Amino acid sequence: MRQRQSAAESPPPKLTPQNADHSKQGGETKSQKSNNFSSSKNIFALCLAFRIANSLLIQTYFNPDEHWQALEVAHRIVFGYGHLTWEWKKGIRSYLHPLVFALLFKVLALLGLDTPWFMTKAPRLLQALFSAVGDLYLYKLSYAFFDFSVAKWALFSQLTNWFIFFCFNRTLSNSLETVLTLVGLYHWPCMRNYPSKISLHSRKWGLIVAALACAIRPTSAIIWVYVGILELFLTRDRLRFVVLEVVPIGGLVLGLSCLLDRLMYGSWVIVPLNFLKFNFLSSGGDYYGTHKWHWYFSQGFPVMLFTFLPFSIAGSMKSKCWKLSGLIAWVLILYSVLGHKEFRFVLPVLPIALVFAGYALSIMARPDSPHAKRKGSSKYHTKWPSKIVFAVIFLLATNIPMAIYMSLVHQRGTEDVMIYLSKEARNEKVKSILFLMPCHATPYYSTLHRNLPMRFLDCTPSEEKGIPDESDRFLLDPVGFTSELAKNWSLPSHVVLFESEEKLLKNFLISHSFREIKRFFHAHFKVDRDLQASVVVYALND
Repeated sequence: MRQRQSAAESPPPKLTPQNADHSKQGGETKSQKSNNFSSSKNIFALCLAFRIANSLLIQTYFNPDEHWQALEVAHRIVFGYGHLTWEWKKGIRSYLHPLVFALLFKVLALLGLDTPWFMTKAPRLLQALFSAVGDLYLYKLSYAFFDFSVAKWALFSQLTNWFIFFCFNRTLSNSLETVLTLVGLYHWPCMRNYPSKISLHSRKWGLIVAALACAIRPTSAIIWVYVGILELFLTRDRLRFVVLEVVPIGGLVLGLSCLLDRLMYGSWVIVPLNFLKFNFLSSGGDYYGTHKWHWYFSQGFPVMLFTFLPFSIAGSMKSKCWKLSGLIAWVLILYSVLGHKEFRFVLPVLPIALVFAGYALSIMARPDSPHAKRKGSSKYHTKWPSKIVFAVIFLLATNIPMAIYMSLVHQRGTEDVMIYLSKEARNEKVKSILFLMPCHATPYYSTLHRNLPMRFLDCTPSEEKGIPDESDRFLLDPVGFTSELAKNWSLPSHVVLFESEEKLLKNFLISHSFREIKRFFHAHFKVDRDLQASVVVYALND
């Protein structure tokens, strides 16, 4: 990072893309480099402290993949029990991402810290470390493109955006993919205003990070194809780039990833190929629902940006930085082709949009008056113009309540119930659990952390279209399905279900000697189906 002086000490440079690499044109003194290094450490420390607090505030359930495709797999690797969903049987998931958390679980086990609190909090605290790295590189990328003023406002936007707060610290592969995207973009020469001034050594690091992102999540290739084509167009040494860098570096990283999957699966499994076939060639993801082609433009991305949207649009238009704007458009357009759409899929380009919000805020923060500089003084007045004060208050007043509500209140019941059952199981009060709710609605063994019999309603995609799975059949007729299930079940000690189904099954459960023992608030409004206001636990009478 090439930070100069603080804004209070000297006027910010003119905000044009062309001044991004001005520091390289004039060179840097040793003292400047020292200050830059110190500043990077300070910014990282600030971001890390913020993300740690952020991770501890997240107590809600967002997406099943946070638990079922990362922590559950890691728990199985380390402790020998945990559920592997159908994706792992089809070989469309790489073990690279779960192994990050498997290492964490192993350390906790060796230290005797695998308690309910650490098992639920430690993974998000580890992700907080990764997120802080992403925050730092967002700052560095903003500075590389623009200047110190834009960088600090981009960081402000990143730290206060409600969706980043809500999602970035979750153990989703998309979260780590976003971190790698920010780190990788910073190292690619083509993503700078003066590509020729960036060393080829930096490009190699960019290639390594890009390959790693693709190994963790194959759809990350959408981003890196754009960057690769741009680099191929701008670089002078195209042959060297392709033959001596892309092929060996990409081949080595992806080869090592395939070797790792070979060891974990027990046979050769080419995860990127299987992932491509299922999600793109056969539209397998459509099984979990589809949206209109324009959803990312009309709903998805605007909801993620929320009140930062007008600032991002203004910053994109004023900066005329087509490289970053083009990347956002490219990603949104390609993901719009797919039928199955989710917010988290486009998370990697949300920070890029917030860079543009930072650009717009930086312009607004300029002194209004041409006489803002004191006569005979090289310093600006520290008072902000009223328009930036209003903008900051507006953004904080809209994003903070949203972030707090979504992180602490909305859909917290399914997390709370598993923490409760984990403590009860630790005290030998739980023998077995039946989940009568849509599949993957709660965390599983990675939170319970007890090798007890558990049963949830299966929702593995059928080979034949139109055949409802267990989860669908239960929701269509809860009483009929449960009555049929009871004919062959081994009576569980605990049953967990949503209030909407509990109203229909209450008499059935009481007739089978169950009684309500705990009720957890879940949500104020419905999300996908009926209102799931609370999560209810029934226990078998002694």
